[in-house]
Amino acid sequence: MDTLKYKIIKNKTQYKEYCNKLEELVFSSSKTKAIKDEIDLLTLLIEKWDTEHNTFNELNPIELLQSLMKDHNMKAKDLADLLKVSKGYVSDILHYKKGLSKEVIRKLAERFKVSQETFNRPYKLRVPENALFKNASVMNTKKSLVIA
Repeated sequence: MDTLKYKIIKNKTQYKEYCNKLEELVFSSSKTKAIKDEIDLLTLLIEKWDTEHNTFNELNPIELLQSLMKDHNMKAKDLADLLKVSKGYVSDILHYKKGLSKEVIRKLAERFKVSQETFNRPYKLRVPENALFKNASVMNTKKSLVIA
């Protein structure tokens, strides 16, 4: 009796192995029907694992972004190149000084293969205008400040 080439993912090591194999297949030059079927199967198994072990909602979008950058061995410069923005803007995002724009959210979701909603959730920004106040922060919505 033949053993199955792929099985339901049971642990993180197997998950990473399948992800690497999927990436290898997706970027291979030959795309026969058998390879396309293998890609579909691996995608299904990986998505099942992701759904069952999803911790995305436990992290705010910036924590998630930092985690994904670490997992993909990306530096802030790499992220700036990906997003086609300045390194200063990326630094402001990663240090909670600026929120994620719609365009940035789209690019991040596409690059990391997650839904846009993953990055489009509220989180607190650190605003220099509030630096004088202990524990002051605002949500990532743009509001004009009125100084009396």
